[in-house]
This record gives sequence, C-alpha cells and structure tokens, in this order.
Amino acid sequence: MRAWAVVANGAPLKEMEFPTPEPKGTEVLLETTHCGVCHSDLHIWEGYYDLGGGKRMSLVDRGVVLPLAMGHEIVGRVVKLGPDAKGVKPGDLRIVYPWVGCGICAACLGDEDNMCLKPKSLGVYQNGGYATHVLAPHPRHLVDPGTIDPAVAATYACSGITVYSAIQKVLPLPAEEPVVLVGAGGLGMNAIEILKALGHKNIVVVDVSAEKRDAAKREGARLTIDGSGEGVAKRIIEACGGPVAAVIDLVNGTATARFAFDALRKGGKLVQVGLFGGELSLPLPLMPIRALTVQGSYVGTVKDLRALVQLAQSGAVKPLPVTMVAQRDANEALMRLRDGKVTGRLVLRAEAA
Repeated sequence: MRAWAVVANGAPLKEMEFPTPEPKGTEVLLETTHCGVCHSDLHIWEGYYDLGGGKRMSLVDRGVVLPLAMGHEIVGRVVKLGPDAKGVKPGDLRIVYPWVGCGICAACLGDEDNMCLKPKSLGVYQNGGYATHVLAPHPRHLVDPGTIDPAVAATYACSGITVYSAIQKVLPLPAEEPVVLVGAGGLGMNAIEILKALGHKNIVVVDVSAEKRDAAKREGARLTIDGSGEGVAKRIIEACGGPVAAVIDLVNGTATARFAFDALRKGGKLVQVGLFGGELSLPLPLMPIRALTVQGSYVGTVKDLRALVQLAQSGAVKPLPVTMVAQRDANEALMRLRDGKVTGRLVLRAEAA
C-alpha cells in the first residue's frame, strides 16, 4: 500500500510503500476513501507533548514507532475480511473507529476501547488513514455512515466523538445555562452543532481569532468572546452574567486552562480536551470549598460514535465545514493546519474516491 508517512519528527511527510496488510481472524481490510487531518497529528509529527515547566513527554516513550502513516479520522471501503469477521462485506463504506486497544480487556469488551491500558490506536500506534489501506481489528469498530457525506463522517471518528464525549460530561444542564467552548476550530464547530442538536441554546465560544469567532457566531454560538490578552475570565463572567457552570477547553494550554478555571462558579466543571500543552496550578483549598471539578476527556467510545452517527443521520447535526485535499497532498494539508490557516476541517480524499 502507498502511504504518506512521518519518517522523522518535524520533517516533511514522505510518500512510501508499506506491505498491504492481510486480514486475520476478525480483522477487516479497508481501502481509505477519506481521512481528516487532526490537530493531534501535529503532535505526533512533532514527536512530543508539552507538559509545562520545560518538560516534554516524548511520543517515542509512549510507544509510537516511525515510519508511521498518521490519520485517525477514517472512512474506507471494505476490501477483504479475515475468516472470523462477520457483519460487513466487500464494497461496504464504513467509518473506522480508530481508538482501538488490546481487544481482550474489560474496557475493550465493554466498547470502551479508548480506555484500554494497551492502546493500539490507528494512525498513532499503527498505520492509519494517510495510507491507501487500513486494517480494522474487528467489524464492531466499523460504523455505517448511511446518507452522511463521507468527508463529514470521517471527522466524527475523532473531532465528533471527542466533543460528544466531553459534552456528555457537562450535561444535563438547563438549555439556557451557558456552556463555554474554548476554541473555534474543527472541534469547536462540531461542539456547537452537537450542543444544538441536543437542545442546548446558550453556547458561548472563546477564541483569539476574529475570523473563527465570526464563523462560530454563524454556526449558532449565542455569544463569542476574544480569548487574547489579559482579563479573559473577567470577560467570560461579564458576558455570561456571572461565573459559569461548564467550560469545555478544546485548546487546553496554560493560558486557556487558567482563564477557564477562573471563570467557574461554585460547583462548576472544567473539561479539558485539547493537547496544546502547558500546566495549571490549582488553589487546593478552593477545590473542596467551591466543589469544583477539573476532568480530562480523551476522545470517545465506539458507543459514542454510533450515537453521534445516529444523531447526524436524523438531520439534527448540521455538517461542519470541510475542505477537501488530495491524499497525495497530505504534507501540505498538515502544514496548513500547523500555520492556523484552517476553519472547520481538512479532509484528505483518495484519488479513486
């Protein structure tokens, strides 16, 4: 199979050949038709996460091996099944759930593979959608997109379920209660649509980009707030009529985590999603005194993907804006994302798609 792979951290992706996998057992081989370009890909390409205080977490230490074809927002067409794979057939178009694990632990057997302690995520620990073919470990990781545009459906495998899972951690709330989203990129746009689909009306978006704030307003945000400079927490509190019950930080850097935490009311919850990096110092007595919650949220489950696809197929979720890029131009797409020149989502399309 042909792939556009990371061969060295920070170096341009290289077009190269890998052996095409032969499906065994319950495995299913698919030909990639679409693959989203996610901000997480940038961290894999760079090779580390910023832990703040000058500390880094190397992805090599986490088990990432190069060369690697990244890409975890995958839609593909079934090509071949292992002898024990049932429920799909060659020619079927499917969204590929990428956050797979060992397949035998309680988390995996409970369809919560993303919480497996031995992750094997596609596009991270094994080759993903920046390649002509991808191998799914089991048919249960394949979800029928139905009538959903496959370019949009691909984004649900990460961007979609990541925000869906995070939103579930702050709901239920009254529909008029402010839910603050930090970041108006692909995740933020998906979050607006999913909140609206779930009946929430008071969506507040914080971003440093005026262009992205305008896009968020068009998508249905009730309020937008400039996230640059000092005093962001104060601006959030003033705009929302007081400290807030819920903030979902889709950036999760040192500055955003600080103002997100400072904007919380008593009993409020900060859900941290983004991987921008840094650190947050918490005033410990305030945690119990104000009954605050700071919770991480890591992608989502295959159950979340099925639920989100069902919600989208009902017409309740407006598709986020996607820009198509030829699969062979994967490196150019990654650099556009790195340079902050993307509103919505970039999606790689195979030549034959």
